[in-house]
Amino acid sequence: MCGIAGIVGRQGEMIDPACVRLMCETIIHRGPDDDGIYAKGAVGLGMRRPSIIDLSGGRQPIHNEDKSIWVVFNGEIYNFHELRKELEGRGHECYT
Repeated sequence: MCGIAGIVGRQGEMIDPACVRLMCETIIHRGPDDDGIYAKGAVGLGMRRPSIIDLSGGRQPIHNEDKSIWVVFNGEIYNFHELRKELEGRGHECYT
């Protein structure tokens, strides 16, 4: 099972990426194969994961095409072929 870490600061606060990295190092047992962080402004997201599917392209945090939305999650999207087709039909770009 993946490990997810995060922190939300007060308005105007800057989250230190090193803090998020340390949180991810603490949960390395939850996902020894990969990790990722996102820290911008008052938000920091981090994750650890075991590699199951999409070994090379399944890195997290995942973002939309203009990087205005970021997400980390535990689980696999098994109907991604159908979802990808639908999203691309609506003009979205999928990178994984």
